[in-house]
Amino acid sequence: MNTPTADLQSLCHRLPPGRFHADAAYQAAFESDGLTAFRQRPLGVVIPECEQEVIEVIRWCYEQSVPFVARGSGTSLSGGSMPVADGIVISLNRLNKIIHVDPDNRIAVVQPGVINLHVSAAAARHGLYYAPDPSSQKICTIGGNIAFNSGGAHCLKYGMTSNHVIGMRVVTATGEIVNLGGPTLESIGPDGTGLFCGSEGLFGVALEITLRLLPKPECFHTVLVGYRSLRAAGDAVSAVIDSGLLPGAMEIMESLAIQAAEAATACGYPDGAAAVLIVELEGPREKIAAEQQQLDAVIAATDAFETVVAADDQQRAAIWAGRKSAFSAVGKLSPDFLVQDGVVPRKRLGEALERIEKLSLASGLRVANVFHAGDGNLHPLILFDDSIAGQLQQAEALAGKILMMCVEMGGSITGEHGVGIEKRDYLPEMYDVSTIELMHRLRAAFDPKTIANPGKMFPGADAPALLTHGLHPLEKAGVISRE
Repeated sequence: MNTPTADLQSLCHRLPPGRFHADAAYQAAFESDGLTAFRQRPLGVVIPECEQEVIEVIRWCYEQSVPFVARGSGTSLSGGSMPVADGIVISLNRLNKIIHVDPDNRIAVVQPGVINLHVSAAAARHGLYYAPDPSSQKICTIGGNIAFNSGGAHCLKYGMTSNHVIGMRVVTATGEIVNLGGPTLESIGPDGTGLFCGSEGLFGVALEITLRLLPKPECFHTVLVGYRSLRAAGDAVSAVIDSGLLPGAMEIMESLAIQAAEAATACGYPDGAAAVLIVELEGPREKIAAEQQQLDAVIAATDAFETVVAADDQQRAAIWAGRKSAFSAVGKLSPDFLVQDGVVPRKRLGEALERIEKLSLASGLRVANVFHAGDGNLHPLILFDDSIAGQLQQAEALAGKILMMCVEMGGSITGEHGVGIEKRDYLPEMYDVSTIELMHRLRAAFDPKTIANPGKMFPGADAPALLTHGLHPLEKAGVISRE
């Protein structure tokens, strides 16, 4: 669709000066997200500074049938916030206010452009923190975390973003303002916030979010364990879970990822390890003292060759610095890489890692494995050089084989990165036609013109718009309430 210049002028007239940008520099700056293999320059970029400006842009897009993509810091690794050629990018980074922190009710109310780590910083003086901790938490925004239902290293014990969002005010793709959830955990009716979390921007934009805060753990016990094989590290995860322990986090990194992390942060991981396992217990001091003994016994019964226990906060921070830096540090090993986030059952982790190793050898491309071991969420980083003809296609083919392996094992094509552009053709491998049709109908209830982040999640062209009449079907079901 071609939007006339006059239409863009009408958008500019609805906004304060300096909000809309259509020059090449802005188009280039927003042409991709963290998955840089996919790029598309938008028609223009809007950088609103208040929620009313966001609403005005979306209402204009609906009136003009112009697609839009809302985004924060652009850390998506699935192409989920890549622009549409004839559409508008709405950058939400300036909606970055923490509206208030309520320590008595343990909640924080924030705007979508607030950086994940800033929520914990604001809550710290009350002895509270925000649990979801993606590796990009120093830069990723709450709005993006909601779009992709982000997790992080501690999702094993504390769950995903959807477990910590209790209320939202959102603007749908039609420009309607609706309320989902409420100010407490005891909301009545269907789980509207759970529906919106993970919708990848296909429903609209969250304007104000109520987050659940947790008390800071009294103490931590962080253990770094070295193994001579990936299989041994994967089997150790099953042993820990089978023991009845529920660690705050369990992470695995293999040799290539360790090499990159050491070069970036000098994190002090065991020399010669084919894989390292990070296990972190957290909670009341007395409880952790008992669990520590149990964990020590479990680890001693595995094939570990070296075990390091963090002696203080500084050593604990160094261990986690290596893990948190893994994605960016891999850039030291290869000019380009693709990251997958398929999921397999925990019991089959060791098998999955061995199969990825064989697929890597067969493809001729190196794979650096980093993953949330506790919930079987793999993060294989496929290394390639896009300047070599055909290597991107080889990397994509290998990524597809890994995703198919995850589905065959009874897992999922995505754990937290979302489907986006990258994995949309694999959606039918997980869901039948009627289920995907139901997804389209849900999407159409919020976005009848299919203008909110079109081209993402679903294979092929988006389904024809399904118009709704009279009472909004989600309102009738009690999922949303109008303002």
